[in-house]
Amino acid sequence: MSRFNVQQLTIDMDINWTPVIVTTLCGTGALYLFLKWRNNQKIQKKILNARKRRDKSIKLAEQAVQQFKMQNPDFKSSSIVSLSLPELTGKLKDGSLQPDTVLYAFMEKALELNKNLNCSTEIIMESVAQLKDISAQKKGLLYGVPISIKDNIGYEGHDTSCGVVSKLDQPALMDSVMVTVLKKQGAIPFIKTNIPQGLLNYDCGNPIYGQTLNPNNLQKTPGGSSGGEAALIGGGGSILGIGTDIGGSIRIPASFCGICGFKPTAKRLSLQGMSSCVRGQKSVLSSTGPMGRDVESLALCMRALLCQDMFSMDPTVPPIPFNQEVYESSEPLRIGYYENDGYHQPSPSMARAFRETKDLLERAGHTLVPFQPLRVYHTLHELAIRGVFSDRGRTFLSHLKAGPIDPCLCSQPTVLGTPGFIKKLISVVLKPFYPRISASIGGLLGVGSVAELWKLHENIEQYIQEVTAEWRRLNVDVLLCPMLGPAYNFLYCGKLNSPLSYTGLYNLLNFPAGVVTVSSVTEEDEAQLSHYKGAYGDVWDKEFVKAVKGGVGLPVSVQCVSLPWQDEMCLRFMREVEQLTAKNKLAKKH
Repeated sequence: MSRFNVQQLTIDMDINWTPVIVTTLCGTGALYLFLKWRNNQKIQKKILNARKRRDKSIKLAEQAVQQFKMQNPDFKSSSIVSLSLPELTGKLKDGSLQPDTVLYAFMEKALELNKNLNCSTEIIMESVAQLKDISAQKKGLLYGVPISIKDNIGYEGHDTSCGVVSKLDQPALMDSVMVTVLKKQGAIPFIKTNIPQGLLNYDCGNPIYGQTLNPNNLQKTPGGSSGGEAALIGGGGSILGIGTDIGGSIRIPASFCGICGFKPTAKRLSLQGMSSCVRGQKSVLSSTGPMGRDVESLALCMRALLCQDMFSMDPTVPPIPFNQEVYESSEPLRIGYYENDGYHQPSPSMARAFRETKDLLERAGHTLVPFQPLRVYHTLHELAIRGVFSDRGRTFLSHLKAGPIDPCLCSQPTVLGTPGFIKKLISVVLKPFYPRISASIGGLLGVGSVAELWKLHENIEQYIQEVTAEWRRLNVDVLLCPMLGPAYNFLYCGKLNSPLSYTGLYNLLNFPAGVVTVSSVTEEDEAQLSHYKGAYGDVWDKEFVKAVKGGVGLPVSVQCVSLPWQDEMCLRFMREVEQLTAKNKLAKKH
């Protein structure tokens, strides 16, 4: 090496690199913080724009209602929104009510409710323009009926946000098949309703539109994920709505808000144009279905939807029209039943409502047969949870990353984002003390290969065959079981998975299921909560008592179930429960 090179090397070695390193690190840190700040600004701008769109639609709707009222001084919405759906459709068809009068009546009521309940994500002002087409055609089973739709149901020009920032500013390019068919049947979709962040939660709040409240008690959640629908219908601001259900998302809010809700067999109604945060997941199937004040409303909606328009627009939907004969049958039923699934002990009001309904059915001449769900513990953890989160929650988490996390959901991303080996370790440590929680965390490990996923699907198929065989062995037509309730206090939906055993089981099985409100929480029910021990006496059981506490006067429901593709049988059973309950209440008054 030359003398010059040695001297140069010596000089380089004498340089103090500390300031350079510090400057580089500070610069990198500053750049990171700047980029993070800029990203947060973009997120906040998206949220603000979404809220502005909602506020603008609300303002336009208020102006439209006021203008209509000025032009029609005798207009009174109360006499219209109090009608049942059959009464309303009858008056629209005979011309005693006009579609514009009905639309503005429900729009006014919905706007009034939204101020207290925060149940809407946007008013669909295209509904006003649709009035011209409706008045010209005057056809369809739902002619002139204003309908509410859940946020994730596609309507051209409107976001299907699922409550996550990642889906904002992506308006649907066309109507979903469901919306198209509803319009062809004369219905007028006029409002989109709120949901929980990401939809995989049974509360109803998100960082974009905020928390929806229960119409029966503003200190309670309306449930979810179709919580905005249930709150709006339960408060009288909609007569018929469309929700979706992957673990109880129609049935739970229907129960919490005191309305009727129906989850059909998956693929009985089209899912084209629906948005999801777990698209591609096929282990536990989602369904879209109607929500309303009574069972006849649900049946009418199913009749309207199961038409040639739907079958031709979505050829994956089996061309099976609504079977009116099965729905209207009055033959005595052979009814399977269980009061407790062995996994989660029902609340006192759930158990009482179930027993009273069972007694009514027996006195009416139906045959009641004990039916115990098979292997619920194993099924929920190893099939349902592992199936929904077979990708270890990565798809779901990818939608939550952009934007703040709703308080009710705060633990979910943390648990899902924990590395697999740590989840496994936590599961092992918890097993001796909290077996249910341990098994649930184990289910979140998902599957590790395509072969494992195929095996999971095979196990689900085998389980469906087992349950169907037991159903056939007992020769039952339908199944009566408890329904989760009453409505929770806020934030508990994110802490409690165990009560979902009563609803999630029928998504895994793909059995149609619906809920009917049959009672309300009594003082005695509330007092009995102090003696509630639960199935395991663990954290979940203790949290459940806190969740349902303070529920006196809130509605309580039961759940009705049938075999796949026998949706009309399920609705027929729901109608029977509804009618017997109404007769019993009338008899008590006299």
